[in-house]
Amino acid sequence: MPERHVWKVSELTDRIRDLLETAFPDIWVEGEVSNCHAAQSGHLYFTLKDARAQIRCVCFRDQVRALKFRPEDGLHVTVRGGIGVYDVRGEYQIYVTSIEPVGLGALQLAFEQLKKRLQEEGLFDESRKKALPVLPLCIGVVTSPKGAAIRDILRVLKRRFPNAHVKLYPVKVQGEGAAKEIAAAVNYFNRAKIADVLIVARGGGSLEDLWAFNEEVVARAIAASEIPVITGVGHEADFTIADFVADLRAPTPSAAAELVVRSRQEFERHIAERERELAQKIRYWISQRRHRVRDLETHRGFHQLEILVRRRRQQVDELSSSLAIGLRLRLGMTRQRLTKASARVGSFDLRGRAAVVRRRIEQHRLALIAALERVMTRKRRGYGSAQVRFAALDLRARVARWRHVVEQRTVVLEARIRRVLVTKRRRFEAAKLQLEERSPFRILERGYAIAYDANGKVLRSPDQVALGEDIAVRLARGELGATVRRKKNSA
Repeated sequence: MPERHVWKVSELTDRIRDLLETAFPDIWVEGEVSNCHAAQSGHLYFTLKDARAQIRCVCFRDQVRALKFRPEDGLHVTVRGGIGVYDVRGEYQIYVTSIEPVGLGALQLAFEQLKKRLQEEGLFDESRKKALPVLPLCIGVVTSPKGAAIRDILRVLKRRFPNAHVKLYPVKVQGEGAAKEIAAAVNYFNRAKIADVLIVARGGGSLEDLWAFNEEVVARAIAASEIPVITGVGHEADFTIADFVADLRAPTPSAAAELVVRSRQEFERHIAERERELAQKIRYWISQRRHRVRDLETHRGFHQLEILVRRRRQQVDELSSSLAIGLRLRLGMTRQRLTKASARVGSFDLRGRAAVVRRRIEQHRLALIAALERVMTRKRRGYGSAQVRFAALDLRARVARWRHVVEQRTVVLEARIRRVLVTKRRRFEAAKLQLEERSPFRILERGYAIAYDANGKVLRSPDQVALGEDIAVRLARGELGATVRRKKNSA
């Protein structure tokens, strides 16, 4: 009986893996993609199935980066890779190195996928497209310096507008790294702010040749550009992702140059048309204003205005006369107040007050003499010497008190008189200044004059006098006699 060999699970799994990897190191398998999902690590996991069976597939991050398109559920593809075993679950699977769609090229599929995704994001919406400048001062061109595209662009610009200023950013337009260079050129122009419009262009070619303009990095750079972008890639039948994102798509590089700037003849023709339109509008505007002025001239409101002006002139004349009468009355009243103030000031004459004080002092002196005589009489009648002395002392004290009282009252009276005189003098000066300011003669100092008729009445209208009648004219410094030789009423 042969000896029994017991395998461990790991040993059996390793043996199966070795057999599978040896038997199927590089195979092509066709099927439908299902359960496709990407891990956080960047690896791609999916299942490849047909009507009867299925097999798990894994595509590691390095291979995913090289794929031209993204596998999706339901997509019929052909995968290339080797068979291996995942020890943890004991499942065999395909380690995918490349994927190709069945019935449709990988590039075309990648094109359709990117187009759909960017369209859903709104990058193709017309609302976000920017208008081109009418006359750009500087035109930025992103293309190869050796291709035919730059020559066609410069030739068209020189023919249409020789003064156009062009800045070229040289890039590769196909091959590895071309997309990054194109995106970097667009970003450079936006950072430097040295161009008013950009042309991204290259000549015709196959889908592979134009693929740099289908890369997502180029599309997003054009979409983020603050400068308007015109694309002129390939021939008229060629469409790229950059064409859908750009603000304007031109079928060829030459057409892009024609769209970016108008010809000098077009500008001159446009300016001439605007001049004609402007002249016509100005003539029409002047004609309308002329008719409007004529209508206003014949409007009754102007006649009413003239009547109002005449009334206001007459009112001004009446108010001027009333002002002159009022000034004369005010002047008379001010003169009366000045006369009364002068009389009141005169009533405070110090000489009169001094005379009153002198009379009082004289009365006190006479009273003192009479008192002394009474004292002497008593002495002669036999009063004692002591009583006489006391009487004399009492008399001296009374005289001293009277003298002190008289001196105090004299000082107080003088102070009051001075204050009163100062107050009256200030009032007098203020009244005098007010009288001078309101005096009608001050108006006459400005060159005006007052005319009187033979009876002394103020003349306000030529109708108050007749031709040949004598009148008097009051000036600022004197009076003139005159005879009326001409009359004219104001409007």
